[in-house]
Amino acid sequence: MGKARTVTGDIPGDEMGFTYPHEHLWAVPPASQKDRDLELSSFEGSVHELNNFRSVGGQTLVEASTLDYGRDLSKLRAMSEITGVHVIGTTGFNKHIYYPDWVTYLSTEEIASILSRDIEVGRNGIRAGFLKIGTWYNLIHPLEEKTTVAAAIAHKRTGAPIWGHTECGTMGLEVCDLLEREGIDLTKVALGHLDRNPDEYYFLKLCDRGIYVQLDGPGKAKYYPDSIRVKLIKSVIEHGYINQLLISGDMGRASYLEGYGGGPGFKYIKTKFIPRLLDEGVSQEDIDKIFIENPKRWLAVF
Repeated sequence: MGKARTVTGDIPGDEMGFTYPHEHLWAVPPASQKDRDLELSSFEGSVHELNNFRSVGGQTLVEASTLDYGRDLSKLRAMSEITGVHVIGTTGFNKHIYYPDWVTYLSTEEIASILSRDIEVGRNGIRAGFLKIGTWYNLIHPLEEKTTVAAAIAHKRTGAPIWGHTECGTMGLEVCDLLEREGIDLTKVALGHLDRNPDEYYFLKLCDRGIYVQLDGPGKAKYYPDSIRVKLIKSVIEHGYINQLLISGDMGRASYLEGYGGGPGFKYIKTKFIPRLLDEGVSQEDIDKIFIENPKRWLAVF
C-alpha cells in the first residue's frame, strides 16, 4: 500500500481510516452561477463542519473543489491543521460552464502540465492528491473532452487517481470509453453523482468496466428517498462489486451544512445512513470496505 497525498503532506494509506471520498469545504463558483447556495466561503463554518466529521469518527475527507470552482489549498491546509482531519485536495475541473478562458486558449499539453505540477510540486508547497474531470448532462462538451484528455496525460505522468463529475449521473459509460481511448486503467478511476441516475442496470454496467462507482446523495430526500440508494448499494454488493463502491455526502451547499445553518451535514452518513444500512442487512465488514478499504485503495497510490 502506498501513501495518500494530503494538504499537509503524504500519509501512509493505513492512516486514512474512515473516509468521505467527495465533499466540499471551500467552494466559490464563478459569478455566472447565480445560485450562491453553492458557495462555501465561511472558514469558521467549514471548520465547524469538519469538527463534526471528526466527532463521529471521521479521519480523512476528500475535498473536491476544483480550479474553476474556487479551490484554495491554503485554506484546506489550515482547516486540516485546526481539526486534525486529513484533507485531500484536488486539481482539475468541474464542468465547462465554469471554465476560465485559459482552458480554451491553452493547449491540452499545457493544461496537462499545470495539473501534473499541482500533483508533484503543488502551490506554496501544498500538493493535490487526485485529478478531477467533469462532463455535462447527456453530453461531453468539447472543452470537457479537452480537459479529460489533459487529466489522462497528467495521470500517466504522476499516477494520481482520477475522479469524475457526472451531471445527473449521465455519460458514465462514455467517460469510460474516452479514458480507455487515452490508455487509462479504469481501476484507477472513480465516477460520482451516479445515484442521481439510480438505474440498477446502468450501475452494474459501470461496475463491469472496473471503475469505482460513487453514491453521494444520502439524506437528500428532495431527489428521492434513501430507500432507493439502499437498494442500489445492496445490488452492487450482491453482484460481487463491493470492492468498487464508494459512498459520500457531497454536501456542497450551504443549506446542507450545519456549520452554515443547514443540514443534514457531515454527521448524517455516519450517524443515520450507516446504521440504516446495517439494519437492512449490509454487514459491518462491507461498511468497512466501503468507507475504509476502498478509498484507501483508490487514493493511496503515491
